Amino acid sequence: MQDATRIPADDGLPAAPDHRSEGLDGLITPPLSRRGFVMTSLMTGLTLATTRVEAQVIHTDTAGIEAGEVRIPAGDGPMPGYRAMPDGQGPFPVILVIEEIFGVHDYIKDICRRLAKAGYCAVAPELYARQGDLSRMTDVKEIVRDVISKTPDDQWIADLDATVVWAGSASKGDLGRLGVMGWCRGGRGVWLYAAHRRDLKAAVAWYGPVTGERTAIQPRTAGDVAAEINAPLLALYGAADTGIPVASVEEARDKAKAAGKSVELVVFPDAPHGFHADYRPSYRKEAAEAGWSRALGFLTANGVG
Repeated sequence: MQDATRIPADDGLPAAPDHRSEGLDGLITPPLSRRGFVMTSLMTGLTLATTRVEAQVIHTDTAGIEAGEVRIPAGDGPMPGYRAMPDGQGPFPVILVIEEIFGVHDYIKDICRRLAKAGYCAVAPELYARQGDLSRMTDVKEIVRDVISKTPDDQWIADLDATVVWAGSASKGDLGRLGVMGWCRGGRGVWLYAAHRRDLKAAVAWYGPVTGERTAIQPRTAGDVAAEINAPLLALYGAADTGIPVASVEEARDKAKAAGKSVELVVFPDAPHGFHADYRPSYRKEAAEAGWSRALGFLTANGVG
């Protein structure tokens, strides 16, 4: 494997543009609070917080690509992340990869490598690095209570913006071809980021919740911002997902369409939540492969390719 370039905090790159107020009135709660990073590097292996079926795990090699851990300049220091991109001069279209609640572990890293094989510069920043060390956490309820619920939306949105700046200036990224893809909680993030980022070309949300509790630091749901998305969005959901009723996603889609926005909803029969997560018992190979094919085609059709 080739080592990815590591970028120090004081590399002199320009600060991320302040897109936080664009298109998300009511979502951002200034001032943006920062604190030190708890995680200074990514975890090794798969998450410890859920049942794993390692015999079915997909592993994508690094032939023809450059892949590895990187440091992304953020407002308060270097943020750990994973970047994969094709060998060559570029520039390459950029895909922001938004993790599940379990951190940037081997599954998320492999997704970046799969995208690199498809011609993309894929970057997955560790968006929960300030809130807790996900490499050591084994209890899903603890992760939700102590990490997920305490991560302000304005914080991770600003971190994604910083990642975009870094991808364009240090990673051969073509920011004129910018997309975002996320899974589970990251799927929620896709809806919110699509409502925030005006230069986004395409967004793909894998079974992200569209409803949920509103708090002072997480004041709006994905459904709340559906009418404000700035890019076509592909929504990939499972009919057997007991936590996300298809009707709630249909409502968000219809809200977006009523506002003149583009949302394509694909529901896979009998697929549960997490059907793309090949390391978990929820994995459904046929639905995962079909969803991946639809996602890549959607990106290309909308100018990210």
